[in-house]
Amino acid sequence: MVQHRMVDVNGIRLHIAEEGRGPLVVLLHGFPESWHSWQHQFGPLAAAGFHVVAPDQRGYGSSDHPEDVEAYSIFHLVGDVVGLIRELGAEQAFVVGHDWGAPVAWHTALFRPDLVRGVAGLSVPPPFRGAQPPLETMDRRFGGRFYWNYFNRPGVADAEFARDPRATLRKFFTMASGDGVGTGEVRQPLVDPERGWLASMPDPQTLPRWFTEADLDALTESFSHGFTGALNWYRNLDRNWELTAPWQGAVVTPPALYVYGDRDVVPAFPGTPELIERLPVLMPNLVREPLKLAGCGHWTQQERPDEVNAALLDFLKSLS
Repeated sequence: MVQHRMVDVNGIRLHIAEEGRGPLVVLLHGFPESWHSWQHQFGPLAAAGFHVVAPDQRGYGSSDHPEDVEAYSIFHLVGDVVGLIRELGAEQAFVVGHDWGAPVAWHTALFRPDLVRGVAGLSVPPPFRGAQPPLETMDRRFGGRFYWNYFNRPGVADAEFARDPRATLRKFFTMASGDGVGTGEVRQPLVDPERGWLASMPDPQTLPRWFTEADLDALTESFSHGFTGALNWYRNLDRNWELTAPWQGAVVTPPALYVYGDRDVVPAFPGTPELIERLPVLMPNLVREPLKLAGCGHWTQQERPDEVNAALLDFLKSLS
């Protein structure tokens, strides 16, 4: 059974869910998610002999929500993972991330390869620092309409999403699902800054087949503190670009796995398809070709738990 507790790491308190005993596997969720997004991974990984731990990351759920925007830099986020590994008494860990959790996992492996036995990313590929700040780049490319730039406006998306958190999450999870509304051509996530993002999203009559009302209940409860902490991650994108200048040209060296869906908008971001194609050349320790899941949208481990679990178990067992 999954157990829950609070732990003190890196100057804050994190809520963690955990199950099993053995080598440590840290599962890092993305936006707008919580530890619950890994519910289908706990049992199989724990049964295979792993200690599975999924935190609510800072700014989410029952974990602390620092007020300072700068408290959500990539160094703070990686620091939380490093502190969690040490707090749990492990010398090393496997680190797995989805969506925003993937950059945290990749950067943990980049900054502290001594602590990472293996790293896996779902949806978001490994970090290769671009030539220009990302918010500035997307602002110029899409005239300020890219969702990162909308999220960067203080208080705006916060207020829009908090008016009806349950409807917000229902729309997000359906819109980005592989079997949700409008599953045709994958389009860039652009926002009318005057109308907001939710106005352009259909409000589904039924949820995707893999996402239940109970899932939506749990997720809605986790955002009872609002969305500001989660959105502050995006508000550090350009700052993270500045902070990671010393790693320009560096690559992730621990053994790595990358999994994504062919209906996921993130791997379709400008320049990302070309990056994914070159990953086997760019990353010498990628254990296999990137695994593309046909018909899968953004919520990789929730939409395709059996395939994700099989890939993760193959990866983890090969390194244990």
